[in-house]
Amino acid sequence: MNLLTRDVPPRSAWALEQAGIHPLLARLYAARGVQSKDELDDALNLLLPPAGMLGTQAAAQLLADAMADNKRLCIVADYDCDGATACAVAVRGLRMLGAQNVSYLVPDRVVDGYGLTPPIAQRVHAQGADVLITVDNGIASVAGVQAAQALGLQVLVTDHHLPGSELPTAEVIVNPNQPGCSFTSKSIAGVGVMFYVLLALRAELRQRGVFDASTQPRLDALLPLVALGTVADVVKLDPNNRRLVAQGLRRVRAGALPPGMAALMRAASRETAKATTFDFGFALGPRINAAGRLADMTLGIECLLTDDAGRADELAKQLDAINRERRVIEGDMREMAMEMAESLFDEGDEPPPAICVFDPDFHEGVVGIVASRIKDKLHRPTFVFAASSAPGKEHELKGSGRSIAGFHLRDALDLVAKRAPGVLLRFGGHAMAAGCTVAEEHLDVFEETLNQVAMEWLDAATLQRRLETDGPLPAEYRRVDLVDMLHHEVWGQGFAPPVFCEEIEIVSQRLVGEKHLSLKMKHQGQPVDGIWFGRTEPLPSKVKLAYRLDADEWQGQKRVRFLVEGAEG
Repeated sequence: MNLLTRDVPPRSAWALEQAGIHPLLARLYAARGVQSKDELDDALNLLLPPAGMLGTQAAAQLLADAMADNKRLCIVADYDCDGATACAVAVRGLRMLGAQNVSYLVPDRVVDGYGLTPPIAQRVHAQGADVLITVDNGIASVAGVQAAQALGLQVLVTDHHLPGSELPTAEVIVNPNQPGCSFTSKSIAGVGVMFYVLLALRAELRQRGVFDASTQPRLDALLPLVALGTVADVVKLDPNNRRLVAQGLRRVRAGALPPGMAALMRAASRETAKATTFDFGFALGPRINAAGRLADMTLGIECLLTDDAGRADELAKQLDAINRERRVIEGDMREMAMEMAESLFDEGDEPPPAICVFDPDFHEGVVGIVASRIKDKLHRPTFVFAASSAPGKEHELKGSGRSIAGFHLRDALDLVAKRAPGVLLRFGGHAMAAGCTVAEEHLDVFEETLNQVAMEWLDAATLQRRLETDGPLPAEYRRVDLVDMLHHEVWGQGFAPPVFCEEIEIVSQRLVGEKHLSLKMKHQGQPVDGIWFGRTEPLPSKVKLAYRLDADEWQGQKRVRFLVEGAEG
């Protein structure tokens, strides 16, 4: 691994320090492109205005008219955490703004697949809905939107995924990535898009005299859900997304969060008063996602919608149990998939440019997680496939892919589709994560074509595993209070959490739990403990390590420890 140190523009770091930012934070922020304290201001009034997102005004008018006519609204969600939080935000927000008839429907990952399909449109119509609203999906649902409109439904698409060559014929589309939209936060999550639609709807209702500035509902109560979905969907934390997350975190820490989120925090043994983005991404997100992977995402959405604390606890416990089951399935599958991936090349050789594995016993609910694990270990774009268990679709394989920096996965799939017509039955996604469906007999062609694209697009520099770090940690900052300070900040995709890097002396090392390396080290001559999760090979007595700061408690005393992320070489 190549450990790189981020450049710290001295003028920016100095300006931030002069503005009262702690010197360590000033250095970290400057390295992430922050030039002035103003950029760190997370005030709500600094959010980009809803009017800047194409379609929000038209969406607000459509929804206000529908509410005035007491029409029945149905949300069609997605089965991941972004989709679940977007659905909860839509249902809660519309009801807060006065909608009397709001229901939701979430596709089944196995039976329905992703997005608004014609059968889903049929089910929405059968429920008696008048208006269909997609959240976190719909931009690629050309046939589904047509089917819904043919049944007399009005369709509002809210999504953030990249559009294909053909846009659906929905009455209104709100998506910052659609052609002609000048909204600068292109990486806003699906839940953020829906939140913006609600802001526009509230403004429209104000204009119609439904309420005024003093009587209007406080939509900021939805920000904990917006923050959770934004972090869990691993979208880039640009300034607008950081503000949304910071505002949500602030309310969570103050105890102003939906009962379901509080119950999930308890189920994960996390404290709401000390909530971090890490808790959202690695504790709450996986528990909600588990419902969509192994059971029914309705469980996750109901947990986020209920205002009954007892029911929230019950649902959170169910989600926690499903997540434990997911871990077992994933662990077994990961071992098998890793063996298959490593069998594609001889020991000592480089892996192929792209990895593609399939086994009939793989569970389609966890292929994405397993692809991510293989990608992390082998540093190659990776697809893991499972056989579809949908009735009549047994010949189809559902694949989930994860990519490395510099290889745009959705664009790669688009090129595969052009070079091997008919091989991809469906596909979609982002630069770093995408999904596709292929007929089993075409898997070899898919693998061959993907590898060809990867061979053309990937160069030696991209294939070299790199980790950006923040350089050495001054010894005086190795303190528990500074660990807490760092954890309190908003970190995530595109605004990476601090990783320090320097030569460390290894005093002793031992395996714990058969798969983690426990370390006694000397950092700048002073003793410190560390752990490298998932590492079994011993380290030399002196080694350049990249590490994050953490604090653990031992006999009532909190101590700093290093969480090792990588080693040079």
